[in-house]
Amino acid sequence: MADFRFQNKDELTETISNLEEFKRDGFGESPSKNKRKIPQKIDKIASFDFGWKYKKKKVPSHRKKKMTYKDRVRTLRLRKTMSNLDKIHNEKKFFLMRTKEDLDACLQRIESIQKQKAQVEAEIQMEKEAHNSAAVFRLQAMHQRLCTEQEHEKDLEMEIASILKENEKNMWHIEIEEGKFNTLRENLKLEEAKLAQFLQRQAEERLIQAKMASLRIERAKNFQLQKAMEREKNYELHRQKVISDAKKNHKIAVQFLRRTLAKVHNKELKEEMISQDYMRRRMDAVISLKNNITMSRDSIQKLRAWDNARNRMIMKKEEADKDFIAALGGDALKHALHDKQNLELEIRRRLFEEDQKARKCEIVARLLKEEAYDEKLKQRQLDLENGKRWIIKAKKLPSLKEKKWNNLMQICKEPSPVLPREKENQKESNAPEHNRSLSITSNEYDNWNSNYEEEILTEPEILGLWAEKYKPYKLPKDEVERKPVGGSKMEQDILANTLEKLRSSIIHKQVVSGREFKGCPFYSKPALIHFKNFDVGKTYKKKMTLINASFTINYCKLVGVEDHLKDFITIFFDPPGPMSAGISCEVVITFKPRINKNLEGNITFLAQSGSFSIPLKCTTKKCVLSLDKELIDFGTYVVGETVSRTITLENHGALGTKFQVHTNVDKCDLDIRSSNITESTLYSMDDRIMEEKMIPSFLDTTQSETYCPPSLDIIPSSSLKASENLSEEPKQEQNISTINEYAYEGTDINYEDQTEIKLGEITTNEIEPFGSVKIPIIFSPVIPGSSEARFQLTFKNPDCPPLCFTAIGVAIIVPVWVPKPNVDLKICMYDRLYQNAVVIQTRSKAALRLKFEVCPELQKHIELLPETGYIQAQSSFSVQLKFLPKLSLPEDAGQYFDPETRVLEAPMTIRVADQKRSVKFTVHAVVTTSDLEIEPKELNFGYVTIYEAVYTSITLTNKSLLPQEFGFISVPKVLDIQPNDGFGVIRPLQALLLDVIFKPIRAREYDFQVKCITEINREFPLSIKAIGVHPPLELSHNRIQFKATPLFDKSAVTLYVINSHTNMNPLTHAVPRIGTGEIAPVGPTSFEFILPEKAPIMIIPSVGTVWPGKKCMIEVIFKPEISETTIKTEVVKMRNRKLGVKLKPSKKDISAKKGALRMLSAAPIKAAVRWLKPRSPHKKERRKPEKIKTDSEEYAIAKATLSKGFQEHFKKYVIPCVVASGDIKDKKETELMYFSPHNILYLELYCPAVNPSVIVASDDGKTLFNFGDIAVGHRGIKRITIQNVCSERLDLQFSILNPYGPFIVLCPCRSLQPNESQDFSVSFSPRESNMFLENLEIISKKGTLTLSMLGKGVASTITCSIEGDVLNMGYVIAKESATSTFKLQNSSTLPIKYSIVLDSLSLMRNKEHMQMPGFIANEKRRNNIIGTQNYNGHCVFSVSPIDGIIEAGKTQDFTLTFSPDHESLYYSDRMQVVLFNKRISHQILLKGAAREHMMFVEGGDPLDVDVESLAVIPLVPEEEKREDTEEMKALILTFEYIQQDTAPTPATRELQVGCIRTTQPTQKKNIEFSMENIQLLQQKGFTVEPYKGTVDRGQTKTITVSWVPTADFDPDKPLVLTTFLTLRGDVREIYRIVFIVHVISESVLDDSLK
Repeated sequence: MADFRFQNKDELTETISNLEEFKRDGFGESPSKNKRKIPQKIDKIASFDFGWKYKKKKVPSHRKKKMTYKDRVRTLRLRKTMSNLDKIHNEKKFFLMRTKEDLDACLQRIESIQKQKAQVEAEIQMEKEAHNSAAVFRLQAMHQRLCTEQEHEKDLEMEIASILKENEKNMWHIEIEEGKFNTLRENLKLEEAKLAQFLQRQAEERLIQAKMASLRIERAKNFQLQKAMEREKNYELHRQKVISDAKKNHKIAVQFLRRTLAKVHNKELKEEMISQDYMRRRMDAVISLKNNITMSRDSIQKLRAWDNARNRMIMKKEEADKDFIAALGGDALKHALHDKQNLELEIRRRLFEEDQKARKCEIVARLLKEEAYDEKLKQRQLDLENGKRWIIKAKKLPSLKEKKWNNLMQICKEPSPVLPREKENQKESNAPEHNRSLSITSNEYDNWNSNYEEEILTEPEILGLWAEKYKPYKLPKDEVERKPVGGSKMEQDILANTLEKLRSSIIHKQVVSGREFKGCPFYSKPALIHFKNFDVGKTYKKKMTLINASFTINYCKLVGVEDHLKDFITIFFDPPGPMSAGISCEVVITFKPRINKNLEGNITFLAQSGSFSIPLKCTTKKCVLSLDKELIDFGTYVVGETVSRTITLENHGALGTKFQVHTNVDKCDLDIRSSNITESTLYSMDDRIMEEKMIPSFLDTTQSETYCPPSLDIIPSSSLKASENLSEEPKQEQNISTINEYAYEGTDINYEDQTEIKLGEITTNEIEPFGSVKIPIIFSPVIPGSSEARFQLTFKNPDCPPLCFTAIGVAIIVPVWVPKPNVDLKICMYDRLYQNAVVIQTRSKAALRLKFEVCPELQKHIELLPETGYIQAQSSFSVQLKFLPKLSLPEDAGQYFDPETRVLEAPMTIRVADQKRSVKFTVHAVVTTSDLEIEPKELNFGYVTIYEAVYTSITLTNKSLLPQEFGFISVPKVLDIQPNDGFGVIRPLQALLLDVIFKPIRAREYDFQVKCITEINREFPLSIKAIGVHPPLELSHNRIQFKATPLFDKSAVTLYVINSHTNMNPLTHAVPRIGTGEIAPVGPTSFEFILPEKAPIMIIPSVGTVWPGKKCMIEVIFKPEISETTIKTEVVKMRNRKLGVKLKPSKKDISAKKGALRMLSAAPIKAAVRWLKPRSPHKKERRKPEKIKTDSEEYAIAKATLSKGFQEHFKKYVIPCVVASGDIKDKKETELMYFSPHNILYLELYCPAVNPSVIVASDDGKTLFNFGDIAVGHRGIKRITIQNVCSERLDLQFSILNPYGPFIVLCPCRSLQPNESQDFSVSFSPRESNMFLENLEIISKKGTLTLSMLGKGVASTITCSIEGDVLNMGYVIAKESATSTFKLQNSSTLPIKYSIVLDSLSLMRNKEHMQMPGFIANEKRRNNIIGTQNYNGHCVFSVSPIDGIIEAGKTQDFTLTFSPDHESLYYSDRMQVVLFNKRISHQILLKGAAREHMMFVEGGDPLDVDVESLAVIPLVPEEEKREDTEEMKALILTFEYIQQDTAPTPATRELQVGCIRTTQPTQKKNIEFSMENIQLLQQKGFTVEPYKGTVDRGQTKTITVSWVPTADFDPDKPLVLTTFLTLRGDVREIYRIVFIVHVISESVLDDSLK
């Protein structure tokens, strides 16, 4: 029941009070009582002001009264108040009506309940009489319920009655009040009318102003238009003037241009003639040069033969000299070296003499030139004196002295002329040593060679280059300058082709998969073949394995060893033939030494991809000796004691030798021995080895571009500097001293000279290979003081240098001594007491009195107790040392204290009675301070909120050299010092970082001090300042620790932003404020979280408003992902790896390569560069990561690769939250809210990211599965493998895909064991042509794996080349066939399976035959698809091929054959193109006709049905047949002529006469036709064109028949006329044609159309 009591009493009271106020103000009185003067001017506030005056119209007097703004507002307020009163009245009226309706309904329910109650009482009485107790109880309960409902309804009736009474009372009150304000209502109507008039007048005035403004604008526009027209006219005049001037100037310029072009043309002709002449001369010169080259080839061959003969003779002579010297017992190598040196000296002497002669000649020539110049000057002077005039340039001429000096300087600066032989020697000096020696030796035969050439050389047949008058052709200067440094382009091409031919014959590049192999083709194990410690005469064998390191099959061929190794090295190598990559073969190297010297070289092999070499090294037995120490220190011993030490001589070589020890050896003795060495020992075996090392072991770089890097043992170290200093090597080797065997016989050792340090007994004087010998040294002091002895070991082997060592010792003889003369007190602090005991011992047999003294400078700091004491015989005495350093120690100690190192060295003296010599000992100590320094000394934390803790670092520095314990005391609760709560130990001179953490409790200003105290009670203060801030908002959690979240998964945490500020009383609770500033206002407070850029964090919502006492829920989501920039960088790396692009080498590698290049000689530099800097077959592609698409496949692969190699990481994010007072909803979008930077809240997020527990093991780990294009109605299935990579069993759940979508999960797995992989499938079945994308989530307890399914549904579409749906095969001779071709094109992106089906071959073909024919059903349109069929049972139409597959974008050709076996005009069938055996793509109706003969006629009205009949009905009766007619057929042509008022349009019909192409031999190749009764037809108005003619095979001809009514034609009677058409071919056919004409008026036709 609704309560309709009056609820707007306040509103009603307010409305009535407003009306009474209007009434009191006199609003309801007549206008005569309230007369006021209205100003006679327009309201400027309400009107528009355009800034111009206009003429005012005359307005009636009653319209000139102005209604003020106050009157208008008052009227509107009164209208609003009256409207409210009416609204309240209507509402009360409605409430009153509803209350009455509810009261009537209540009375009706009471009456109904009374009726039910009476009925129940009657039933109770009846059941009681029937003794039915159960029904009685039930009816009594019902009666009770009805009583209760009746009471309730009565109460409700009373309540509604009271409400109705109250509402009626209110209604009466409202009506009374309305009666009071009737006059006010009438006056309101008058005021509203006045207001309307005022508004209308104001609108009229504004309209007048707008019209005036538009007139002014139009005038201004016209004025501007006139100005524009004038400007355009002036511009046109100016333009015409400029054009006329330009034409005049053009004519003048053309004349000058013609003259200039004529001059240029003449100049070009002259230059062309000059260039042609120049080219002709060039060609003549080239031809003559070519002829000269051809003629000089024979001479060059002769010269080469002479050079070869000369070299052979030189070699023979050298070998003979070597054999001769060897037979005499001399050293051939030494002799050759001396000869080379003598030759060098001789060559240098001759070159120097020639140089001196040349210089003398030049000086003489210049002196003569100067004398001539001087004579010329004198002559000029005489001419001037005689009166001749000379033109002299204004230039200062140098004096004679200056000219001579300049000439001498120029001669000195110019390089000396180099003879051809010297040039050759200079080139050979850069070559290895053996080549240079050969060139020097060859100079002995220069005279013989010159004589030999004079005898053999003959005069050439053709005088060319040998002619004395021949002058070589010189190129012009400009062409010489244009020639490139590396030769001309033609020369470079010739050189490249020559090298390519040379390489192609031996070397082949190895390219596999587009990648060329670079490097050494074979690796050897071992990399270096080393024969160590060999003996002459024995045979040594070693086995080496060669491994094919190239990309594919390779060959290996042994080239051989170097020349100097051929006599000693034998290699057994059986070529294995083609070797695959990684296959190895063995090589056996046999070494049979014949001479005792070191050998080094290379074994050279030739592979298919280039040559390579294996280093070989052979070393002799050597004696390598060393001492374990070079100094023996015996220490301090008393006179009379004896001590022994040993020194060990070790031999690390395989050759033993004898040795001898020499005592009392000085440095001068060593120098004398080294100078007595004879020259014969200078050139030893080592020198020979070093000389042979100078021989280069590199291969010829022109054989192959691949270069095998030589090992470090065989890299040549020869250079130009080494060759220049070759003569200085013997001088350097003189420093090496050796002992001959004869030196051992005449050497005597005098042991008596060494009484204190001497040599002990030596058991042997020979050291074995890899053995050692101990040599004893004995120290027996006799005299106090220090002793020193020098020893030298000499060896019988001349290659072993002598070894030296020294022995020292000290002897003392004092009865009282201090065992520790240096008392070390270590490190001491100022103002601290340190004590130590000094022990004194005596060897005297009597007691002695001792007195202890301290130097005067240190008596304030050091004290010895007791000052005097007695030491017993042969005992010890202890003295107490006290050291208390004071701060004045550096000033008092003076020279005993070093202020820089803080070291104190204090001498102490012990006086012994009856002894002049005192005993001294020294006290050592390092004195340091105990200060600690705190930096900074004052900390200001600034503004800190009570919900956060801030920290800073301080540096605690220990200035002392000792560690100190420290601790901070007086630390309040708001401060914390870590680590260890501010306590710890600081090491010497250590700077320790301490974290000072400040966390305020309330909003106020903090200013206090904490103290750092040390273990010696020293205090160091630290000042702290800060301001506590209480923000208006707070966070429920200031720190969030996310769980370990897998990659691409997410974790969410919920927190709250709380506004607890509801009261501004600071006495009851803490209020938000900054320090002691103003209290924040109570009200809505807004916040905003500012996220860092590219952080995997989301906060929802990030902006909001919290009202006082409320809180706002915030959700923080952490979703670890791989950044897009990282993925794009990985894509670029993948592309570079795919293209084989290598990274740039580092700077260290480049410097190392440069160093290696410096060690190489000039010959193999190019090959080494190719080895060190391999060429890449591809250029490095630098693609910008911004151009990589995120939906590409390579982007997905890179993302999967990074996901597999994802490294677990832990990151921390600090998210600031700014706070501002006010509601953000009240602010506009462009209006900013101001916040205090001190009220910022901070949220710490700890985000650990881990590898996913479940990964995709298939498709390279990609999570995007693209099904590609699938035909609509078909299905594609992808198998997906997932793997559990964690160590726990995981239960899996799959998310539900769209049930109406195309994706379905097949056979999902429910659990995975650790490291287990399982497969499941996803099918894609599109139902429409569209792109589909869905996400499948695999949920486990450790994370979620999201898989994206992408697919595209493609509709299978085929295009047919047949236009329309009908294919007419035309006419064919019965029992012959006709073919036609058509095409089907697949216009989709998928291959399509097709099949061709004919309805005549369908199983349902008989269903059509069971239907009623069309001509019986009176259907105008033909409805049967399958027409006439062959009698023989074969198909009329056949198609080939009938099925197959058409690839995407391809076309398939089809052949259709029409083969009728009897004559019929209604052959038909339907061809259907079925796709995938389901969908019909095209339906084509096939038609054809067959005749027995080669002619046919088409056209006319149909006379028969399309279904064949079993009986033949003749069309013409027998009596009408003609005798000469073999066969007659009928045709009817109906003409419908439309009668019009305008020019008549003839009615036209057409007939087609055709000749069928046939393969049967016939007499006629065409047919003839003719129509009879042409004159009769023309009389009746018919026109036939043509009426006769011929038709060729395969052609048709059209006969057009038109009719126009004649003058005597009666339109009421139809015209019927008959004629005959005769066809003559293989047979004769006659057609009876009936013409029927109907005339229709135009009006009747229109009516029928309507």
